[in-house]
Amino acid sequence: MRGIATKISGLAPLFVLFIAGAVSSFEDIEKLRIWPLPAEVSHGGRRMYLSEDFKLVTEGSKYEDPSGILKEGFDRMLAVVRLSHVVSGHRNSSSSGGSALLEGLHVIISSSTDELEYGADESYKLVVASREKPYAQLEAKSVYGALHGLQTFSQLCHFNMKKKVIEILMTPWNITDQPRFSYRGLLIDTSRHYLPLPIMKNVIDSMTYTKLNVLHWHIVDTQSFPLEIPSYPKLWNGAYSPTQRYTFEDAAEIVNYAGRRGIHVLAEIDVPGHALSWGKGYPSLWPSKNCQEPLDVSSDFTFKVIDGILSDFSKIFKFKFIHLGGDEVNTTCWSTTPRISKWLKKHRKTEAEAYEYFVLRAQKIASSHGYEIINWEETFNNFGNKLNPKTVVHNWLGTGVVGRVTAAGLRCIMSNQDKWYLDHIDTPWQMFYANEPFEMIKDEKRQSLVLGGEVCMWGEHIDASDIQQTIWPRAAAAAERLWTPYTKLAENPDKVTTRLAHFRCLLNERGVAAAPLVGGGRVAPFEPGSCLAQ
Repeated sequence: MRGIATKISGLAPLFVLFIAGAVSSFEDIEKLRIWPLPAEVSHGGRRMYLSEDFKLVTEGSKYEDPSGILKEGFDRMLAVVRLSHVVSGHRNSSSSGGSALLEGLHVIISSSTDELEYGADESYKLVVASREKPYAQLEAKSVYGALHGLQTFSQLCHFNMKKKVIEILMTPWNITDQPRFSYRGLLIDTSRHYLPLPIMKNVIDSMTYTKLNVLHWHIVDTQSFPLEIPSYPKLWNGAYSPTQRYTFEDAAEIVNYAGRRGIHVLAEIDVPGHALSWGKGYPSLWPSKNCQEPLDVSSDFTFKVIDGILSDFSKIFKFKFIHLGGDEVNTTCWSTTPRISKWLKKHRKTEAEAYEYFVLRAQKIASSHGYEIINWEETFNNFGNKLNPKTVVHNWLGTGVVGRVTAAGLRCIMSNQDKWYLDHIDTPWQMFYANEPFEMIKDEKRQSLVLGGEVCMWGEHIDASDIQQTIWPRAAAAAERLWTPYTKLAENPDKVTTRLAHFRCLLNERGVAAAPLVGGGRVAPFEPGSCLAQ
């Protein structure tokens, strides 16, 4: 793919202040139709048309696009811009009616690498000028910041129904943008219902539209173990059927597909609870045939399997974090199984102490494979002072946990179930929007320990048929909370209804089955009417 982008001479960076209206009042902001809202925006009142031969130009960029990530992102951007209607009008200087023709996009990236690193600079600057400048300009520190800029550019483009061409209104545009939080996640669950690869890829594509950057893949759970583990090939005997499985190569494909779009894949194995399916292939992982969960804490084989899984994971899941679960552990099977009860007595451990032992031993295994660990909040609530000091605590149960975690000096991710669980379909989008990670945390040092947040699409009641309308548009509401500067967020979520409605309709135009805003999640249209009114 290298060398495909066009190079032209005489182009210099255009990032100077245009004589354009700075967007300051809330009323002006809501007219922008951009989601999530950028950090700084100014615009004018002119119009430009996209050339039929709209080009990608890279002169002056240190990034040479060796693997084609930028070119692919540019092509995807053009494809979604042209997706909703057939572009059949003629776009040239003589037919533009006095409006300027935009011939291409000049992208300048200052970093030469395309390694996807957590915490790397995702900022960008985007300028769409006017008649004097036939090329829009996009500057970014990294190629992944440039991909965010392409997403914003795509939302500036509209179809002119009369001329049947793509136009950009309100030029010149000058946008400076960067994320508020480094971790902006979406969880999907492939244990409760199998999700085919095309569905997972569709979800990944839709994440890019809102600049989410972490796909938390809750791969296995009590109900099924669908992933191939080469070190322990019988584990996927716990899949629902031979066809509802992911090969090791399938998992690598998802990681690669997401990574080329700037999205990290966080893999999760939830131990020691939520693991009944593991024993379908290896029954010795169960405490007993009649008491099958949590995993057997007394057996070294249990930890050898965990080590084998994480060793295999390290070959494809390159994100710096691994999620080890640790939630909802009912330890009754340990004390009621004679041989494990004997082990507890020998090692002078209560059930609670055995739970701590299991989590900490699993953490050491993960660390040996180079991972930093994320655990659900129960681990912190029960033995927070014993956790690996690099542990990231994943809040889900209730309020106040983020404050206690950061006060203890640990990092945290917020996913409180009352506000950010997408399977709670009675939770309206306004609650997703209003959920503030820094609530009650005023100290900047403690705020720096909050990596961000994640909306969770648990799979008990969703599958390929309804996942997208359950995720969207409510996940988009949380995405703006995680991306946009706090001072630019609406205090009253209802104030952004019109802009979010436009974005929901845009998702529909791009083939994403986003549900109406009115009501909770996964609702059907209440009555006939415009997409914008639902």
